[in-house]
Amino acid sequence: MLKLHGECWVITDAAVGNQRQALALAEHLHMPARHLLLEPRAPWSWLAPRLTLASRLALPAAQRAWFAPPWPAVAIGCGRAAALFTRILRPLSAGRCYTVQVLDPRIDPAPWDSVVAPRHDGLEDANVLQTLGSLNPIDDAWLADGRAACPHFDELPRPRVGVLLGGPRHGIALDVDYANELGGRLLKHQQREGGSVLVLGSRRTPAALIEAFRLMLRGVPGLLWAGHDDGRNPYPGVLGWADRLVVTPDSVNMLCEACAVGCPVQTWLSAPLPPKIERFHHTLRSAGLLHDLGESAPPNTTAPLRETETIASTLAALIAARQSDRPPS
Repeated sequence: MLKLHGECWVITDAAVGNQRQALALAEHLHMPARHLLLEPRAPWSWLAPRLTLASRLALPAAQRAWFAPPWPAVAIGCGRAAALFTRILRPLSAGRCYTVQVLDPRIDPAPWDSVVAPRHDGLEDANVLQTLGSLNPIDDAWLADGRAACPHFDELPRPRVGVLLGGPRHGIALDVDYANELGGRLLKHQQREGGSVLVLGSRRTPAALIEAFRLMLRGVPGLLWAGHDDGRNPYPGVLGWADRLVVTPDSVNMLCEACAVGCPVQTWLSAPLPPKIERFHHTLRSAGLLHDLGESAPPNTTAPLRETETIASTLAALIAARQSDRPPS
C-alpha cells in the first residue's frame, strides 16, 4: 500500500452498517484515522446532501468543534447525512482534502473526488468506483480472530450452519410466517445431516421472529443470540466457524459479509424481491456466491467476495497522485 500523508476523517451517522463500511475502508488506507459521528439538524437533515447553504450551522453546537480546521488530508463518508459533510470539505479545504463518499449520494457525484457505489445502484461516472456489494472488514485475519474469540464453537457438531436474521423492509415482509418457513427448512436439513445451527438476530429483527426460532430450534445443538441479554455478540465467531451460512434476503451488508467468508451462502425467498435488491441478488447468484436454501448444500467452488482491499488500493493511488501534485503543508 502506498504511503499517504496526513489524517483521515471517517464521517458517519449512527447507522452501524454505514460505520462498518467507512471504517473498513479507512483501515485499509493505513492512515491515522478519526471517526466523527455527525448528525445534521433540520432542514439540512431533510435535504442532505443537496442543501449546502450555511451548512457549517447544520451541526448542533456541541458537534461544531469536531468539524473544524485543521482539515484532514482524506475524508471518507458513508450515508446520506455524511455526504453533506464530505461534500463541503472540498471547498472548505480549498481542494486539499480528498473526499470519498461510500454509497450513492442521490445527486450528481461530481462534488466528490471519488464515490464508491454498488453496481445495483446504477451510478456511473468518471469518479465512481463500482463494487459488486458493500465494503466490510472481513478477511482471513478477521475470521481467525473470530475463531479465537469463540473457541468453544469448535466443539459443536458439524456442519455448523450460521443463520443471519435481518428484518422487514419496504417490499420484504420478514414475519412469523417467514420464520416458520425458514426454520422448518433449517430443521429438515439438521435432521437429515446432523450438525448444529447458530442463529444471530440483528437490531432490525422483530422479537416475534426471535421467539419463533427459539421455539423451533429448542433442543438443536448451537445457539440463538438476539441481543446483549444473551451475552457478548458472537458474530465474528459464527462467521469464523461456519461451514455454511443462511442469510435472510433483506440486508445487502449481511449478504456481502457472508459471501466474504468463503463458505457456501444460501437464502430463502418466500416472495418476489423489490427490483433494486433483486438486481443485487441476481448479481450474487450470477457470480456463484448465493444459492437458494434447497434440499442439499451447494458446493463451495467460488472465491470469497472481498472488495475492500481492492477499492482501498485504487483510492490510495488516486490520493497519492493528488498529494504528489500538492505536497502537504
